[in-house]
Formats: sequence, structure tokens, C-alpha cells
Amino acid sequence: MSEKKQLSAVEKTKTSSNGLRGTIKESLADNITGAVSEDDQNLIKFHGMYQQDDRDRREERAEKKLERLYSFMIRLRLPGGAISAEQWIAANEVANDYSTGTIKITTRQTIQLHGILKSNIKPTIQSFNKAKLDSIATCGDINRNVTCAAHPVQSPVHAEVFGYAKKISALLFPKTQAYYELWIDDEKIAEKDETDPLYQDRYLPRKFKIGIGIPPNNEVDVLTNDLALIAIIENNEFKGFNVAIGGGLSATHGNADTYPRLATVIGFVDTEEKILKTIYEIVTVQRDFGNRSDRKLARLKYTVDRIGIDSYKSEVEKRTGFALEPARPYTFTARKDYYGWQQSAQGKWYFTLFVENGRVLDDEQAAIKTALLEIAKTGACNFQFTASQNIIISNVEEKDKAAVHALLEKFKLIEHNEKASLIRKNAIACVALPTCPLALAEAQRYLPSLLDKIEPLLTKHQLDEQDIILRMTGCPNGCGRSTAAEIGFIGTAAGKYNLHLGGDNEGQRLNKLYKENADEPQILHELDQLFGLYQKSKQASESFGDFAIRTALV
Repeated sequence: MSEKKQLSAVEKTKTSSNGLRGTIKESLADNITGAVSEDDQNLIKFHGMYQQDDRDRREERAEKKLERLYSFMIRLRLPGGAISAEQWIAANEVANDYSTGTIKITTRQTIQLHGILKSNIKPTIQSFNKAKLDSIATCGDINRNVTCAAHPVQSPVHAEVFGYAKKISALLFPKTQAYYELWIDDEKIAEKDETDPLYQDRYLPRKFKIGIGIPPNNEVDVLTNDLALIAIIENNEFKGFNVAIGGGLSATHGNADTYPRLATVIGFVDTEEKILKTIYEIVTVQRDFGNRSDRKLARLKYTVDRIGIDSYKSEVEKRTGFALEPARPYTFTARKDYYGWQQSAQGKWYFTLFVENGRVLDDEQAAIKTALLEIAKTGACNFQFTASQNIIISNVEEKDKAAVHALLEKFKLIEHNEKASLIRKNAIACVALPTCPLALAEAQRYLPSLLDKIEPLLTKHQLDEQDIILRMTGCPNGCGRSTAAEIGFIGTAAGKYNLHLGGDNEGQRLNKLYKENADEPQILHELDQLFGLYQKSKQASESFGDFAIRTALV
């Protein structure tokens, strides 16, 4: 069982919360502050939101003796990242009415809205509810949004594999009715059994992430998840999943006990019944054996390393009542989105649009937000988010393709795709400042301008067409998956980043620290030297990450 040490404060908050209700209702009614109580700040995460404040304005407000400018981020539950055109239109309206107006596509294939005031939380959630959207379990110590390889062009049986995202989300859905009571009806739903054999009254020791990958493309970064499912497809027939456990990228600067880790494959399961039973019991083992004393060591990766991979697997098999089969062979050869138009085996058309750092808005580069709204209004498509923060205009019939294409041309989105460099299309940045309370440095606001200066270096060394994966996070918690990049920047302080090198192009190797606390001039100097070495010494078809390892740069 979990370590018999003193429980963390968050554990006590969960078990005494009355099914995640806490005093949220009272916090919402408190008009003196824009915040909720400290305990409720932990509980609202299970309802899909975080309390934040505008860090750019902290000093200004402190001087005026005003409390921080509190607001809330709300994140939707969209298994596999699928959303209808009608739901996109609704999300657009909610963003305009209650948030900053920007729709943020996350690295877990969903969307989140920032800047929602406390008084607008309930109207926001009720508006989403009318569109059959919810934010249940997208944050907190619970199974988060299930990710899945997004593009149907990856396999003729993509739909079958993709269907597991919804099945898993439903399997691990919490039983408490607190969300509906607090945000939808505002009345206790009587005689509803809230007994939860999975989460009980304590939920999980920490957040839990599940990803589904379809080889040979690993664009979902499947091995970075607590639980990774790798689809095994033979002769265009889905056979089952290889199961891997123990992935996770978060760490803490200066704490050697914390570290990023990729998931370890423990076996293969075939039938739907066995697949879902295995997933369920992997979660129960983490529930029972995970660290509930030190939240920094509470993720499944630490449980696996503490009790051993074989012991974890044996406990899962004991609970399922069957042994996992030996893992089947698979190969990842790339990690990329399929930009532009692609046609699936079923004849439907899909257009993948580059959205820099997932920020859907209208700016001087492109009117992406307006364009997507107009495309949605045609009713000729749905939408699909990718784990690289892009959006796929999906399920377009042959007869509707010309009309959708005309709108793409009208708003210059095809040109927008073509103008973006390869390294920019491969780049990811987390939200970071000004809203993330954990951020030590900039990320999504800064990376575009840094890339403006990196792109000429690639041109200088004739590397414009080199498929290099670069990512940036404002802290070491890993939301932008920077430790799983060929070039990773991890914020340490304002304007300073640890530079990491050596991840592979396929997402099966983490990078390593190359230079600490580098500012922009140092970063550009180092990359200039590194790109020169790479161009001069790289082997045929050798990726930048593989070059960094072969030449012992790290």
C-alpha cells in the first residue's frame, strides 16, 4: 500500500471534501475577494479549472494595495481531441463572452480558456453544458484528458483505435455529482449513488495521464504518459495494445529525487475486455501504492521505480486475473503532424492547420479565429486537436472540400501554413507567464521571437529543411514536453533557460542538460556553433538529436 507516512495537506482536503464539494459554494458567494479558499483551490481542479492571477500586474496592484488580479482557467474534457463544428462555435462564443477571447489548444488535445472571473465561472460552465461540453476531471488528482493519435491518415483502422479514447475516459470517470450540483443545477441531486470503487474518497495520489499511439508516427508522444497504449496493427487489422507505464516529464530544479521518465513497456493485451480491465487495475495499483505524503514524488513513475517494474506488473496481473502477453514488435519512425490536405482510407478529407503554440486568435499573422468560425458555420466539417497544439479541419466530404478550401484561401491560411518554417511547425511552448503560477520564465509569449532569430542560423548552415524538434517550458514541470525534444529549453529565471540536447526524433529518448542558465545571446551563440558542427559532421539521414548523442555533446 502507499507509504504509511503523514498524509499531505491535499490528501486531507480530498477525503474531507464531501465528494469534491468542499466550501466551493461559499467561496463563490464571497464577493470580497476574486479568489476561492485555499482548500477549494485544490478541489476546483477536479472540476476542470485552476485559480490564477495576472503576474504582469502583481507589482502595480501591490503598490495600490489591491489584491492580485485573480481569474480562472477552465479546460474541457475532449477524449482524443474531437469536437463538432457546433461545439466549436459555442466555445468561440464562450471565449468572447467570459475569457480573454483567445482559445488555447493544449498539448493534451483539448482547449482551455484563461482570464475567467470568479463570477463568470458558473455561466461559462453552463454555456459549455448547453453545447454538451464539460470540464470534469481535466485537472486534479484523477485521470486527465485521454490523448490519441489524431489523424485518420495514419491507419485504415484509426477510428477503431481512436474509439478507445472515449471508452477509457468513461471507464475512469468519477462518480461524484458535485460538478452538476455546483455548476449546472445548483441543487443536490437526490438519491444518486456516489460510491466510487475506483477513486473512493481519496482519488489518486497525483494526476494521471493516458495516451494512445499508432506507429509508425508518435506525434502524441505516447511514452511521456503515466500509461501508454501503443496500437499493434497487422495487415490493417487492430490486434490490441502494447501497454507501457511510468512516463512523466515533471521535475523540480535542484531536487535530484525528481526526474523525467519515459514509460516502460510491460506487455500486450488483445480483447477490449482485457484492455479496459488492465487499464483500470493499473490505476488502482497507483491509487493504493502511490506516495500520498510527498506530492513531488507521487506520480506513477516514482511508484514504478520504488516498488520495481516487475512488482508493479505482477500486482496488476493479480488484480486482473490474467497475465499480460509478451509485447509485440513496433517501430516509431517520426513525430509529426500531417499539414495541409490529406485523405483517409474512408475517403474523407482532413486539413491540418498550423497554430503557433496553440493560440487561436486573430493577429497580424493570420485571422485564424475568425477563419475557423466561418468554416465551422458551413457545417461541412468537425475539428480535431493534435498533441502538437494544431487543429485538423476534419471529416470533410468530397462535395464540401472546395467550399472549405475557398475559405482557407480567403483567410490566407494555406499561405500561413506554407510560410511557417519546419522548426516552427515542430515547436511547442507551454503557457507560462503571465498566468501560470509555476512559471519561472516566459515560453509561449517568447518562443516565436526566439525562433525569428534561430531560423536565420538554420539558413546560414543550410539546415532549413532539417526536421528538428524544439520545445520550451517556463519551468521544469514538463507541460510543453521540452525534455522529450531534440532541443529543449527549460526556464530557470526571467530570461534564463537550461539548454537540453539529445532527444531523438521519434520520442523514444529523453534529452540531457547541455548548458545551464543561458540567456538569449548565449542560446543563439551555442546554437550557431552546434548547427555548424552538425552540418559539417552529420551522417546521412542523421537527426540532430542522434548527432548530439553520437558526438557526446551530452
